[in-house]
Amino acid sequence: MRREEIKAVFDQQAQGYDRQWARMAPIREGLHFLLESVFAGLPADARILCVGAGTGAELAHLAREFPLWTFTAVDPSGAMLEVCRRRAEEEGFASRCRFHEGYLDSLSIEGPYDAATCFLVSQFILERDARSAFFRGIAGRLRPGGMLASSDLAGEVGSSEYEALLDAWLAMMAAAGIPPEGLERMRAAYASDVAILPAATVASIIESGGFQAPARFFQAGLIHAWFSRRAAEDGA
Repeated sequence: MRREEIKAVFDQQAQGYDRQWARMAPIREGLHFLLESVFAGLPADARILCVGAGTGAELAHLAREFPLWTFTAVDPSGAMLEVCRRRAEEEGFASRCRFHEGYLDSLSIEGPYDAATCFLVSQFILERDARSAFFRGIAGRLRPGGMLASSDLAGEVGSSEYEALLDAWLAMMAAAGIPPEGLERMRAAYASDVAILPAATVASIIESGGFQAPARFFQAGLIHAWFSRRAAEDGA
């Protein structure tokens, strides 16, 4: 799926996105709960880069827990970013946010960030070298030792474990109200439009993008999440 197609899909979904996935909240909340611990050592006035911010779920959670942090929300979907902006205004932290409509490579570099989040984004980059370059773009915007928390769908496609997890995942989606035709589209998309790779492979791609070896800190169904620090430029 090309950039323009991905943007169009999320533009269409933006207004109802949070409502559609409301029953998936326990997974999101578990990830965010652990994210607090991953980022606990950051400065009291940390600057956070949210890549693929979407409707701002993790941004809002971090803003509530860390009242002096500031955020840059990056998303190519103007419609999704507008929902994110409204959430920030309604919850009273918009003054701590900068909103950038576009991709990461169009974001100006205005001093290094202390940490970045990138949740369910890199899986849409099908070519491995491009995916590694994407993470390198994040690393280049972090201070030395800056942290990345990233999540993606992952699994050993074609294995019996993956097929069992996929069936359970789609059953969960059905329980969340996704109609049968939507489940079939999702199954087809996972086969062709989403780069679902083994967890170890995703971790190696993150590392090749300029980070230390990632530690996996969360898994729920097909969603895996890792944290890592920006590697020293000399590779040490």
